[in-house]
Amino acid sequence: MAPGCDRFVTQLKPSRFAGVNTQNWFKIFPARTSPHDAAIRRLALPALGALAAEPLYVLIDTAIVGHLGTQALAGLAIAGIVLTGAYGIFNFLAYSTTALVARRIGSGDRRGAAELGVDGAAVAVVIGGTLMVVGIVAAELIVEAMGASKSVQPYALEYLRISLLGAPAMLFMLAGSGYQRGRQDTRSTLVIAVAANLINLALEIIFVYGLDGGVGGSAWGTVVAQWVAAGAFAVLLFRSVRATGARARPQGAGMRQTLVVGGPLIVRTGALLIVFVGTTSLTARISDTAVAAYQIAFQIFLLLALAVDAIAIAAQALVGNFLGGNDPTAARAAGRRMIEWGILVGLVIAVVLAIFRYDLADIFTNDQTTSDLAAQMILVVALLQPLNAIVFVLDGILIGAGDQRFLALAMIIATIGVWTPAVLIITEIGGGPLALWGAVALFIGARSVGLGWRFRSQAWAIGGAKRS
Repeated sequence: MAPGCDRFVTQLKPSRFAGVNTQNWFKIFPARTSPHDAAIRRLALPALGALAAEPLYVLIDTAIVGHLGTQALAGLAIAGIVLTGAYGIFNFLAYSTTALVARRIGSGDRRGAAELGVDGAAVAVVIGGTLMVVGIVAAELIVEAMGASKSVQPYALEYLRISLLGAPAMLFMLAGSGYQRGRQDTRSTLVIAVAANLINLALEIIFVYGLDGGVGGSAWGTVVAQWVAAGAFAVLLFRSVRATGARARPQGAGMRQTLVVGGPLIVRTGALLIVFVGTTSLTARISDTAVAAYQIAFQIFLLLALAVDAIAIAAQALVGNFLGGNDPTAARAAGRRMIEWGILVGLVIAVVLAIFRYDLADIFTNDQTTSDLAAQMILVVALLQPLNAIVFVLDGILIGAGDQRFLALAMIIATIGVWTPAVLIITEIGGGPLALWGAVALFIGARSVGLGWRFRSQAWAIGGAKRS
């Protein structure tokens, strides 16, 4: 154990209550101080703000388009699902760039880190440009495949085609934020995210209400905000290029490295999407009430995941930095500390959710049957929070270590070996929506076992500017 990195409160004397050694109860709580706490707070708190700002794009669009009519809102919903899925698959641009840059920074190679940032940004532009062209050409087929009615299709097509003009900017933002996180600068990403949302809000009000632009006006507001944010990240990147004397032109070798590191993350994210989309689809087959309640619980699940995801981002940056500096001991100590904080945050969230589950459900629906079922699902979500926090933080630790291949393998095993058999059995016996949440719980549990084993094995903690 590293000096000063006391993991748990051990000052309490052993005591027994009903035959149980209560000393062990306190081992889930972090010690009062750790040499890593300041760095974790410095990275995680701004990251939390930036993560919380990202969903506001969709919320702003929904709030404004919702006043244009049901068909317009339905069109936005369909296009929004397509865009969210497409951008989610390519979130490796942020994660892989963070891990690669953090290692170089830790090794003292700031010039190499800036060049990796340039290469990652180039990959983002190429993928974003391809996504834009292919998406616009195939937009009609995509909207039809999503099951949009004839009356909704024009709105979905208009929003999707215009929004895809921002695809290169959106993916550049992912790579840019990954570079800044790798440099342990999450404050800049927060400032850019907040500014972009304010610009988006102002432009949408002008375009939709002032210029009567309809759904298209809403999409244009978002596109402009995305390009402004991408421009801000470009300025930060090229400031680093000038300051370090790095090359400003991307190189094929660096771009390939980004793709090689990102490939397993695409597999990981794709498997995760299969689980959640599949669970949604299976719940929808049960009843409208079931899927409505599931939507409420799932959105709460996603929103609260941001709190532990912020710790995971800190893990990516800190672990990569320590390993780049050939200090696996510090990387492991920081990783343990962030797991402790993740568990504590998960416990706090669990208690709050359990206490206020009925009130939360009532906020989203006036239907009592839906509200009661949603409250039951929210209780399941609450019970999952500590375990889910461990998984999120372990994800961040292993991404920061460049151990993406194991992450992909663990995700495939959990999806095919645990979740798939579970939902097949549940479907066969006619299980209800709570049983499907049980399958999700088994999936999260399987991931925690695999990732926890990997963390304890220490095979992930390989030092050096590059992971050999």
